[in-house]
Amino acid sequence: MFRSKSPYVSVSSISELTSSDPKEVAIINNVASSAVFPLDNEVIVPVMCSCSGQYYQANTSYVVSGDEDTYFTIANKKFQGLTTCDALKRENPYDEFHLFSGLKLQVPLRCACPTEDQIANGIKFVLTFLFTLNDTVPQISNKFNVSAKSVAEANGFYDENPVLYPFTTILIPLPKEPLSSQIKSFHPKATHKASHKGIFLGTGTGAALAVLFFVLFLGFFYYRRRTINDASWRLRQERKKQKLPENLLNKVIETLKIYTYEELKAATDDFNPQKRLSKSVYRGTLRGKLLAIKKMRTDVSKEIKILGNINHFNLISLYGVCEHGGIFYLVYEFLEEGSLKDWLHKENSPLAHSWNHRILIALDVANGLDYLHNFTSPAYVHKDIKSCNILLNGNLRAKIANFSLARENGNSESNHVVGEKGYMAPEYMQARKTTPKVDVYAFGVVLLELITGREAVFLRDDEEVLLSETVVSVTNGTDEGARITDLIDPRLQVKNPLGYIIDHNEVALCLLRLSLACLAREPEQRLSIAEVVPALMKIQLGVLNSESFSIE
Repeated sequence: MFRSKSPYVSVSSISELTSSDPKEVAIINNVASSAVFPLDNEVIVPVMCSCSGQYYQANTSYVVSGDEDTYFTIANKKFQGLTTCDALKRENPYDEFHLFSGLKLQVPLRCACPTEDQIANGIKFVLTFLFTLNDTVPQISNKFNVSAKSVAEANGFYDENPVLYPFTTILIPLPKEPLSSQIKSFHPKATHKASHKGIFLGTGTGAALAVLFFVLFLGFFYYRRRTINDASWRLRQERKKQKLPENLLNKVIETLKIYTYEELKAATDDFNPQKRLSKSVYRGTLRGKLLAIKKMRTDVSKEIKILGNINHFNLISLYGVCEHGGIFYLVYEFLEEGSLKDWLHKENSPLAHSWNHRILIALDVANGLDYLHNFTSPAYVHKDIKSCNILLNGNLRAKIANFSLARENGNSESNHVVGEKGYMAPEYMQARKTTPKVDVYAFGVVLLELITGREAVFLRDDEEVLLSETVVSVTNGTDEGARITDLIDPRLQVKNPLGYIIDHNEVALCLLRLSLACLAREPEQRLSIAEVVPALMKIQLGVLNSESFSIE
């Protein structure tokens, strides 16, 4: 639950802040996608909640807008208590006194999934609700037609009407999606008598003044400390910037941290081969946080420009840059599970047998592309979507990486064909035409990899075969049902507790048809990524709601 406050008062601005789907926000709040909410209006924001280590969280990011932004103000003013200072410090490698304009932060939002006991009692959703001054647990419970006891149990309260303070978030277990009618105009009626009002107002005002003076004192002390630290830190940054090439300098002044070569050398144990993740990427540790450090000899200004201007959970975050001896080093967030290609072809990959996780990975990639194609200005075409450029974090959430070939949408032709066999669209290979439909085609191939567990190009009878052509020939056959079983990754053949294999052909067929709609030879006949996202969500919902597939 989010309360509209400037500048986050529209469907689009709230969706961008929380990395949620603006279409879903509009639908669940019963408004148009272009709607602007009145100030302090309660807005339901659907998010994908996942477990990160010991925490449940939804993930978004935030770009620091000025010196007034601190972990405290970002957590409580921008995100209204849906995250915390400690959570921000845990997720980001930056010192609290070294935040500067343009810096991108990872923001974990508090959420939860229903427990087994809650599911058994008919709970399907959990709402994160932000307490305000006049809220009580019984009032909020009544508002959403649930019992105060269930809310107390969900939050570990001993009392059904505990004393809670503003900026406290609580979890509301719900048997169905919250309705817009439940949040439009909720104003608790005062039940105290007039004489009691005077007593409470006087006591509250005196306490508030004491708290105010204390907060002002802390604020002044914090401001002075921050100012002194900022001045010293900014001076060091300016010295680092002077060492960067001029063509790179204007791309990073306001958006990225400048690292010294000595910092990266120490982080990687002098680029120890044991720290190498791939041919040019190393794992490093800075201030206790794992990072991925990419070593490049080519021009990186275009990739820096793009990643410095985009902000989405399903696109990899670039933290900083370094130049040393003509070699560039890009510092990215570290994703524990590596590439989707490695995950699919590694023995004993975690949860590789789960349809739910594979569909969620596909949905993550589609959401990232949807943001690139439709929500950035200018819009971008990635141009190199493939399973080795899709990285997975510890919760198997996917992020698109490697923007070295990306270009603004509108530059319709490339000078030459660059890409990997099996992923390139026909119009790009034949006429070098570059449009968002090129990414859609490549996404269709990735979706086939998720379904089949095979590579985009594989060997059959010692000859290279394209996965896309193989699937097209099978689905055009007469005995479609029987042949589809042969295509599906054997690890997805889920067994019922009684021992028999669950029929998975229906969901597989839906996904195969979607992938083929992305692989249409003519780009005009191909789906747009904005059409792919709701189609995937519909398939995912069917899997989640089906008893046959509720396995993970």
